[in-house]
Amino acid sequence: MKDAQDQILYVGKAKDLKQRLGNYRVANPDRMPRRHLKMVNAVARIDFQFCPTEAAALRHEKKLIRSLKPKFNRAGVWPAKPRFIVWRVESDHLKISVMETPAAGWQRFGPLGGEAAHLQRILARLLWLALNPARPVTELPAGWLRGDFMETVSLKCGGAAGEAGGALENFFWQSAHEFILWLGARFTHRIVPFERRIIETELESLKEFGLKPKPDAKCRRQMALL
Repeated sequence: MKDAQDQILYVGKAKDLKQRLGNYRVANPDRMPRRHLKMVNAVARIDFQFCPTEAAALRHEKKLIRSLKPKFNRAGVWPAKPRFIVWRVESDHLKISVMETPAAGWQRFGPLGGEAAHLQRILARLLWLALNPARPVTELPAGWLRGDFMETVSLKCGGAAGEAGGALENFFWQSAHEFILWLGARFTHRIVPFERRIIETELESLKEFGLKPKPDAKCRRQMALL
C-alpha cells in the first residue's frame, strides 16, 4: 500500500486479496484502531504480486518488510528471535512444538525464526490427516484450518507414533522427498476435490522447505548437544 507520494505504507499477504481489501472497505471507522484508520486514509495506490504458494508469499512478505520497513508494519520489521521446531514421541502421541530454547528430551531443528510456527502448522495438519485416514478435513481440530494452534500440538498416533516420529526426523535431517512420499501414500484414498486441494497446497509448501540446504552431520551433532 502506497501514499500519494509513492511512499510504501504497508506490506501484507492475503490468500484472498478481494476479501482482504473488502475488510478495510467496509470497516466501521468508529471501531477501527486509529493507527489502521490513519493508514487506510493515506493509501492512494495498491500494488500486488502473485506467489505460487503461501510459503513463498510468506518469505517474500518477510523479505520486503525487513528491507523496506514500511511505516505501518510492526511485526517482522526487525529480525525475529531464533526459534526451533521440536518434536518427541510420548507413548502413543507425537508432540510437535516451537521453542526459543529447546528443552531436554526433544528432537530439534533450526533455528528457523518466524518460519518455525508456519512449518509446525503444516506438519501438524498433514500428519493428522495421514494418521486419521477415515476422517475428513472438516474434522481437523477446531481452528487448525485457520492456523489457530496450541503452542504444543499433540497427535494421537496409536501404534504408529514411533513410525511418525522417525518419518519426521527423516524429513528434517535426511530426505524430505521420502517423507513426502510417506505422507502421500496415506492420502491416495482422499478423492474429494476440496481435500485434495488443501493437501496438495500443504505438500507444495513442504517441498519448498525440503529444497533448502540441510546442516551437515557435524552441525547436527553440535545442535544435538545444545
